[in-house]
Amino acid sequence: MNRPIPGTVQIAVRHILSDHTTGVMTRTRRITWQDTPYRVRRPASGKHTVELTCSACDAAVRAEVRDEAATRRTTGILRTLAALSVLVLVMAFGYAVHEGGKTLPEGQSLPVLFPISIIAIALAIFAAPMFFVTSLRYTGVSKLDAPKLHGIMPVRN
Repeated sequence: MNRPIPGTVQIAVRHILSDHTTGVMTRTRRITWQDTPYRVRRPASGKHTVELTCSACDAAVRAEVRDEAATRRTTGILRTLAALSVLVLVMAFGYAVHEGGKTLPEGQSLPVLFPISIIAIALAIFAAPMFFVTSLRYTGVSKLDAPKLHGIMPVRN
């Protein structure tokens, strides 16, 4: 199950066995799970629903599988958004340094765009890595219906 087969995607149905948090000042979270790997065939176009079974509890997990073209398109959009977020970060940071470094006459305030650039910097710092990581993890398979403590995880080669 290690080699990629064209027209398929590898996923795993994850069953959370335990979730413990210990400590007061420094909290430690320990999660144990069991994965059931699956290789799911992609549709030629559009999307279709598959039903998978959790090997830990025999529960049915329904998932939606998108075709290869839609998956590539979504991944491309997410990576483009990540690149645009980096561009906004660089431009807003440059503007903030340029305007913030000026000495203003008494009674004059910074331009209206200065606080907007600070907000853009804060948003872009979180958005760029989020979009990029999401693009790496996106497989075109999403969970539709599953009992509590179940999830669908991507399997990378």
